[in-house]
Amino acid sequence: MITRRIPLRPRLILLAGAVCTLAACASNVANAPVPAEPAAPAGSTASVAAGKTEVLWLGQAAIRITTPGGKVIVVDPWLTANPKTPAGFKQLSALGKVDLILVTHAHGDHLGDAPDLAKLNNAPIWNGGGMGQQLVSLGMVPANLSQRFGKSGTIQPFGANGPKITAVHAEHSSELVWKNPATGKDETHYGGEPVGYIIEMENGFKIWHMGDTGLYGDMLLVADRYKPDLVLIPIGGHFTMGPQDAAIALRDFIKPRYAIPIHYGTSPMLRGTPDELKAALGTSTNTAVIVPQPGQKVDF
Repeated sequence: MITRRIPLRPRLILLAGAVCTLAACASNVANAPVPAEPAAPAGSTASVAAGKTEVLWLGQAAIRITTPGGKVIVVDPWLTANPKTPAGFKQLSALGKVDLILVTHAHGDHLGDAPDLAKLNNAPIWNGGGMGQQLVSLGMVPANLSQRFGKSGTIQPFGANGPKITAVHAEHSSELVWKNPATGKDETHYGGEPVGYIIEMENGFKIWHMGDTGLYGDMLLVADRYKPDLVLIPIGGHFTMGPQDAAIALRDFIKPRYAIPIHYGTSPMLRGTPDELKAALGTSTNTAVIVPQPGQKVDF
């Protein structure tokens, strides 16, 4: 059994200008102190186990995760055209080093800048839904930057002691719209199947990035199998779950320690709000709903 030294109160840190801590980000999380322990040497197994996971939200479903071991995983990097992405992150180089990119499906607000980000960092795009070959066939990325696996498949791209990533089901679609440079016209291509990802850190902390999904009963199976600590859950509605369905998923099926709502507020169709999610959840849940602003990070 892995002991998880996770702070009982996650910290939100604003990444624009001075760094500050927003102490009340999860008011229903216990405020018990964590006993101090002697510091372990940097890079040692003990220091990784005691380290933190950083989650930076950049609007819509764009997430940068920095693992306790220092690996940087970016999910669904729709940034340059994302109306909610802070101006400082419109330049892809502002993300810093990127080791690996995950894309949940081929829609433009998720695939987004992944090809350019992959080439900028020589970082592979992994996709668990069959989109990878299409990216190569259309010339969007070279073959060495497009890697694939399947739903229920687990990869350890950084070796046996690195993070584990498992592709899981998402209830959505995945068309890939590509502008043909020869004609200047948009073409619609097969984009594989939509997926979510269970990302397990080196110290055992697990994040479920749900991508775009509607409510489905086997969320209960996925939660029971992988037991995520944090769920990044879409709430905007119209194309995905709205707040009421997201509340059912969290309260009745998944029951995670933490949830961060995503995929809302970028267009008039995505009407769901975090306040509506909290109201729908009510008081019969132990899940702490954390609501960062785009450009803020949460440390676990």
